[in-house]
Amino acid sequence: MEEANGLLSGPRKRASQHVFVECQYVEERRSGFIMTPVTDLNHEFVEHIPEDLKDGTLYVSLTFATVVHKCCCGCRNEVVTPLSPTDWKITFDGESVSLDPSIGNWSFDCKSHYWIENSRVRWARRWTREEIDAGRTYDRLAKKRYFEGRKAGSSDSSRPLASELAKDKTRPKSSLWSELKAWWS
Repeated sequence: MEEANGLLSGPRKRASQHVFVECQYVEERRSGFIMTPVTDLNHEFVEHIPEDLKDGTLYVSLTFATVVHKCCCGCRNEVVTPLSPTDWKITFDGESVSLDPSIGNWSFDCKSHYWIENSRVRWARRWTREEIDAGRTYDRLAKKRYFEGRKAGSSDSSRPLASELAKDKTRPKSSLWSELKAWWS
């Protein structure tokens, strides 16, 4: 024990240790690539999305109804969010940008999940495989209902009916209260 005392010089000194972001892959840790998560975003309104995207910048193309950015976890993947009644909606208040709903990068290795609110990243919990599948089913049914409603001339057809969701066996069971909250949110 006496010999070990000299390993850390000075009182209460600790060995340095790098803390990695939750979504950083083991391979990247070994290779020395450090992912730097983004918390604040800039925005640029553009006609065409540039080929080289800057970290921490949302590129908004109203011409093509699309918002593109690099994944906020730092993995460098390109995130494309189409703007439409059944996809994402953008809010610009003159200073900041918000996207709704959340960004769930389920197809990326990082599986990052976050909200963009007032040009800031608000991290959300990681979803399970069942939640991802249920979310994709919900989105598919919402699109189907929306476009069928457009053919019939209905204006509020963007959300699937509870009966449509009940038919889906892959969807996890939830309470009536959570169904109602989801319907009105």
